[in-house]
Amino acid sequence: MLAKAREIKPFIVNLRRAIHRRPELGFDVHETAALVARTLGELGIEAQTGVGKTGVVGYLGEAGGPVVGIRADMDALPILEANDVPYRSEIAGRMHACGHDAHTAMLLGAARLLTQEKFKGQIRLLFQPSEEDFDTEGVSGAPRMIADGALQGVQRVIALHVDGMLETGSIGIEAGKVAAAVDTFRATITGKGGHGARPHVALDPIWLTTQVLNALYAVPSRRIDPLEPNVLTVGIVQAGTAENVIPPSVYLEGTLRSMEAETRAALHAEVERCLHIARALGGDYQLEIVRGYPPMFNDAGVCEVIGQVGRDLLGEGGLAPREPTMGAEDFSYMLELAPGAMFRLGVRQPGGPPRYVHTPDFDIDEDALPIGAAMLAETALRLLRELER
Repeated sequence: MLAKAREIKPFIVNLRRAIHRRPELGFDVHETAALVARTLGELGIEAQTGVGKTGVVGYLGEAGGPVVGIRADMDALPILEANDVPYRSEIAGRMHACGHDAHTAMLLGAARLLTQEKFKGQIRLLFQPSEEDFDTEGVSGAPRMIADGALQGVQRVIALHVDGMLETGSIGIEAGKVAAAVDTFRATITGKGGHGARPHVALDPIWLTTQVLNALYAVPSRRIDPLEPNVLTVGIVQAGTAENVIPPSVYLEGTLRSMEAETRAALHAEVERCLHIARALGGDYQLEIVRGYPPMFNDAGVCEVIGQVGRDLLGEGGLAPREPTMGAEDFSYMLELAPGAMFRLGVRQPGGPPRYVHTPDFDIDEDALPIGAAMLAETALRLLRELER
């Protein structure tokens, strides 16, 4: 399968570069979805568009037997690309800085490989919008596709994610909880505005906020069991319009990450407790906590199949543990419906520096693209055979 994938490397590379040049955000992936649907059609694969708003589902094989799903996300990020490459983003302020261009191209490559194979059952190709963002109702792409029936009847589901820390020619896979639940908190701390020269007749909300921030940053180390993974990060602090004016309020926004339900609930309670400090000092607050993706759980049996495919294609040295991360993935919603797993695909040029996702200079070694396509195709075939037994 890997040899076949390397023969179609130009096909995969061209797709990846075409998508990279025209990055689209959230659910607005119309151009990318059209390219996916057109390519599937050229391969003779039935394609359903408009799934989960702008997703595409391809159907390979026959209904009535086992069904294995393969998911790839299509959306980009609002980042200005710093790379000086021929396929650089043509849209200022947008960039495929998380590798979703590669994910989509590799799944199309896997689709082409699978058209040459005979198998019983169905392989469902799930091209998903908006992994990085939410719609106006706070829902991301995976739940929208699920609501439209994209996973109906799917018995196993797999995905990959590029990893700029792993060298090309290696994959990372680990069973169990491998990505965190993610929640967002938004708070407004209110005091009383006034002149900067007369702070005693105002109630400075920036001062109130400094007390709250000190308490918030102590939550992971002092209020949660140190053996339980958790993160509390404040990413936005906004206040004020002039250097000599005490503003009436301060806006805070941050992220909460956890692996266990009990820890998740504790983080929510502690954020509320910390904001009570503003009231104790005479101010007030408003708080909203928005629940996001659940933790991602890789099924042990599916991980075993992926690991064996990795050994067969890349050799024993091509397998690396996939370390748990406090990052989050909405693929977790699909894994709640069917046993499955996401593996990490090494895309760092051998001997080269690490490449970090969500940064302006993120890029991949395109020699990894055939590996990803072959891994997806071969794993899907083996899972189908396993389900037939």
